[in-house]
Amino acid sequence: MYTSRSHFKRANFDVNQTICWKMLSEDQCEEIFVTAVELLERSGAQVESEEARALFAAKGCWVEGDTVRIPSAKLEWAVRTAPSRITLCDRNGKRAVLMETENNHFAPYFGSEKILDRSSGEQRDITVNDVVETARLSEKLSRVSLVSAPGKPSGVNKNSAGLHAFEALLSNSTKPILQPVGNAKEAEFVAEMAAAAVGSSDKLRQNPYVVFAIQCDEPRFHDQDALGAVMFAAKSGIPFVYLNKLVSGVTAPLNTAGTLVLALANSLVALTLSQFVSAGAPFISGGQFTVFDQKNAVAPFGAPEAGLIGAGFSNLMRHLRIPSAGVYGLSDSNFSDAQAGAEFTYGILTSALAGTNVIAGGGALESGRVASAAVLAMGDEVLGNVHRIMRTFDMDEEHLARGVIDEVGPGGNYLSESHTSFYFKSEQYWPTLINRKRIDDWVDSGAKTMGTRALEYVEELLSAPAVSKLDSAVAAQLKSILAKADQTL
Repeated sequence: MYTSRSHFKRANFDVNQTICWKMLSEDQCEEIFVTAVELLERSGAQVESEEARALFAAKGCWVEGDTVRIPSAKLEWAVRTAPSRITLCDRNGKRAVLMETENNHFAPYFGSEKILDRSSGEQRDITVNDVVETARLSEKLSRVSLVSAPGKPSGVNKNSAGLHAFEALLSNSTKPILQPVGNAKEAEFVAEMAAAAVGSSDKLRQNPYVVFAIQCDEPRFHDQDALGAVMFAAKSGIPFVYLNKLVSGVTAPLNTAGTLVLALANSLVALTLSQFVSAGAPFISGGQFTVFDQKNAVAPFGAPEAGLIGAGFSNLMRHLRIPSAGVYGLSDSNFSDAQAGAEFTYGILTSALAGTNVIAGGGALESGRVASAAVLAMGDEVLGNVHRIMRTFDMDEEHLARGVIDEVGPGGNYLSESHTSFYFKSEQYWPTLINRKRIDDWVDSGAKTMGTRALEYVEELLSAPAVSKLDSAVAAQLKSILAKADQTL
């Protein structure tokens, strides 16, 4: 548009494409890695799965009772062998989520016990219909990249409740699904349903549509169910997140560096096992970290330390070239108030700046215990702001604007310039829920709070037509698999 080229020499010109918070140096990351490796080689980890212990032994690890010690060479081999990037596809096979370098993707939180009823504002049990609405809402929210259920629904078989949630997600959204699995059998049913939705197991392997979330709750202790799910995922070629859930000062050392050592040691056990099962199996290292609030006897996931530990862990994964995920951006507040907004913002911003590939913390209050559709919409708005910050700005000839600056001259105004009208949509973030009106205009439009605006926005999105449904034959196949799971689990 306007050209006035600079004579600045661009040989080996250095360009920053995004912001990245490098809180740990490469040497610091390596020191944490070496410490974790030494820990696993010297004292090992408790492995409750006989099948996993047999595989560790067959691959040259030292097994004594339930304890497995892993030689450093095996751990280093596993890190080198695991893929450094993972791609997830949508239900139609289109590549949708690229977990590589510092790319950030957002998903709703998946571990709530209750949900806020949109009509009454009261807490109640989660239902299958709530999962349906979460899927439909996530489909409409442009910054939500993966869908997940707010929690296990009530009113169905307790042992297969997660599968009922998965069927609701499959049927009401085309986006990739982040699905918690508790054991190999549950993972097998999820894989069978996902394969039915995309056409076959081979298509699911080639274009992964689901990523398992497998939780590790205790330090250097890996239970049989979790490891069974890990081995099934590795055999099937389905990506999975091994999610460390550690509380500094309770299940991990109080200091952040010690928590990172322990979290990495936990991840390395699952990573090495997955690579022993199938070299190149897609592995994602995840975390849900915090400290313990002794005054209130709670583990506050909205605490700044939660984001700090998580950022350090994501830095470690970048150093090791392993995709990362984490539960960040939860609020400890009981309501969608100013505290909630502040905790969403610094939780999501911190994890995005640290390069976390999947941020699964949207839509939950009370440290994740209570889900809320309005809060999920608020999280989507926060993410829009964060994405704008992460995008930074361009530095080509047009964006340096030499021509228009010369043309307008000293003391001039740029509002009516064609340069301004050309760039205003792309250079600025245009919020959906954030209020920028003057007080009189805000009062005239109903004096609505952020919480009220978010609720109305949710109702507007849910009243819109749903996405294309699954083929009736596929839907019937899913119901058949679900009925089998109800009888089996």
